[in-house]
Parts: sequence; structure tokens; C-alpha cells
Amino acid sequence: MKAFYAGSFDPFTIGHLSIANRALSLFGELIIGIGYNESKRNEHSIEERILHIKKIFEGNSMVTVFAYHGLTAEIAKENGAVVLIRGVRNGIDFEKEKELADINLEVFGMPTVILPCEPQYSYVSSSMVRELTHFGYDVSRYIPKTNN
Repeated sequence: MKAFYAGSFDPFTIGHLSIANRALSLFGELIIGIGYNESKRNEHSIEERILHIKKIFEGNSMVTVFAYHGLTAEIAKENGAVVLIRGVRNGIDFEKEKELADINLEVFGMPTVILPCEPQYSYVSSSMVRELTHFGYDVSRYIPKTNN
């Protein structure tokens, strides 16, 4: 079964990697979709994010990475996914993701699996990493190593 994990992934963190690996073990094949979000100020270009994530999963033919425009559930269906993957760090995340999951099921018939993050990653977010980077802090421990 193919799952679709969407986000802006700016940057793709160790928390994202944990969710992706868990989804991969549950569903066998994973599409990582980087959505264009005009309302977010992105630090890295779409091309940089795609390249970084592809390098992380290099050699794993069960992971596909691409950018997309449009509604996530539609893109997921068009690419053969049967489920959406969402990660949550806390109750606030859960409420927002449950709302989206309900809409995606109602409108598109696309179920969502919500995976809570592992406790050691509950404070890691892309915005936190961007903020620390902006002020010159080393964030390498929050960013997955690439395979080359």
C-alpha cells in the first residue's frame, strides 16, 4: 500500500524522518509531497528541499519525493496513495490535523493516519530550526544526515 506524507518540510527535520520511517514500515511505500504554500515564508527553495529529502532516502526505491500544487488529497489519489500520513507533536496539532482528516475523508474519501511523534522529538519543529539557524546556532542535530 502506498501512503502520502505531505508538508512544507522547510527544513525536513529528525521528527519528519521519524514519521516517514514509521509510515514506511506500516504501508511499504511512501510518497513525500512538498506542497507549495504561498502563505509561508520559506527559507529553502522547493528544489533544495526535494534534493535534501531525496538524499536522505537515496537507495530506497520505496520512497518518492516531489513538489506539488493543489489539494493534497487529490494529488495523493492521482499518485496511487490510499492513505494520508500526518504527524502530530501535541494536542493542538492533533485538533488541527483531525479537522483536516475529517474533511479529506468526507470530500475525497481519503483516510488519514495520524502518527504521534516520538517523545524525544516533541519539541522539534521546522520553525524552531529556522529560528535557531537565523540566530547562528548549530542545528545539525535536528536535521537528518544524508546518505552521501
